[in-house]
This record gives sequence, structure tokens and C-alpha cells, in this order.
Amino acid sequence: MMMHQDKTPNGTDPVSASAPPKEAPGTKLLLELGPLLVFFFTNLRGAWLIEHFPALGQLGGPLFVASAAFMVATLISLTVSKMVYRHLPLMPLVSGAIVIVFGALGLYLQNEVFFKMKGTIINTLFGVALLGGLLFGKSLLGHVFNSAFQLDDAGWKKLTFRWGVFFLFLAALNEIVWRNFSDDTWVAFKVWGTMPITVLFTLSQMPLILRHSLEGKEDA
Repeated sequence: MMMHQDKTPNGTDPVSASAPPKEAPGTKLLLELGPLLVFFFTNLRGAWLIEHFPALGQLGGPLFVASAAFMVATLISLTVSKMVYRHLPLMPLVSGAIVIVFGALGLYLQNEVFFKMKGTIINTLFGVALLGGLLFGKSLLGHVFNSAFQLDDAGWKKLTFRWGVFFLFLAALNEIVWRNFSDDTWVAFKVWGTMPITVLFTLSQMPLILRHSLEGKEDA
């Protein structure tokens, strides 16, 4: 006897029809890292670009051209994410909004400090939000990553606290680098320093995630 299965009006399975596409790690990394790479290489070749495309000189020096390119790349990344996954994750959306707002202010006022402060403000905002949520008994990280893995309450609280502190660390690190080193060093650090540090920190949290994972406990 064949089991009856409900279908949507067009004959498709209701779960598969409504579920968003699964995020491929490679695609997700490219969408997040792509704008940073555009920022780095545009700054690296900024003088050449201004020389061969004089209209870009209206934006300012290489850092201003790179920041404008970063804004465009960020918008493209968010648009592609929306098209591919049919939703925009909260953290990239907030980061993208700050990139656009502060980038536009920096270009309009011709003040590169707005570009350099973006990382400080974004990371401070995330850090304060996560740690502040814990003060009110809310593990906000669980609302962001609950689709990726399932943890018990203690696990979410520990992971939220660690990420909150880590975001504040990144904010302080950004302040140290841009205030004490050259523009090129700061730009290089944003790509080749911040990203590896974040990846290493993420990997270092795997033991905690495995200890507090609900998947193994549910199967037991």
C-alpha cells in the first residue's frame, strides 16, 4: 500500500518548496571575503587606477577609491546573497549597512577616518549586543546560528560570551593598527590579519560546540 503524501498545488513537496537553499561554505566565504579582497587590491593599485581613469581621482586618493569599490562590492555581495539564499543574514546585513553609511560619509566629507572607524564600530556593536544580551538572560548568538547547529543553554551562553569578548578584541585591534601604522598596513591587516584571526578563533570554539551539542544527546 502506497503512503499518501501531501503536495502543494503545483505538485511539489511543501517542505522542500519553502525551505531556503542550504548555504555552501565555499560560496558563503567568497561572498564575505570578496569585498575585502576588492578593497585590498583596489587600494594596492589605486594610484594606477587614478592615472589610467582620471575620473576616479574625483573620489580622492587610493584609499578613497578602494573604499568606493568596497561599497559597490558589498552591495553586490548582499544582492547575490539575497538572490541565492532568498534571505539576508543579520550580521552581514548590519555590517553592510555600516559600510555603506560610513563609506558615504567618508567620501562626502573627504575624511578617511570614517573608513578606518567602520571596523571598530561594527565589532563594538556586535560585542556590546552579545554581552548586553547576556545581562538580560538572552543568548543572542543562538538566534543567529541556531540553523547551523543546536546547543544547550549553557553552550549558547558560553559561546555568546566568548564571541562578545572577541568582537571587542577586534575593535580594539583595529584602533591600534589604524592609529599607529600606515594606510597600506591597515588595509593589508583588514584582509590578511583579521580574517585568519577570526577563522582561528572560530576553529578554537569547536571543542565547546561539540561538548554542548544537542545532536549527539538526542541520538543517544
